[in-house]
Amino acid sequence: MEIAEMLDELKGKAHQDEKLRRELLETRQEKNPLTAFCAKCRQLGYPVYEMDLIGAGEEFYAAMKRSTNGGGENSPMLEGEDDFYELFFAGL
Repeated sequence: MEIAEMLDELKGKAHQDEKLRRELLETRQEKNPLTAFCAKCRQLGYPVYEMDLIGAGEEFYAAMKRSTNGGGENSPMLEGEDDFYELFFAGL
């Protein structure tokens, strides 16, 4: 399962379970929120690691840029589209 799929599945579960939603949101208050979030994901059975999460967003963004106008200088700038971590919490 890819990172995006795992996050979508986890977000769906969090929408059904208020306790889980609260626990995920609480990771944002930690000293290292990304690390705490990934640790929580792993605790829940989703093998999400910091660099995999960051890399997945960057790969997704690069693929989108390549798909528009050949990925050259005229490609649109997409703000925030490469941050799966922030997009997860925006949807939570």
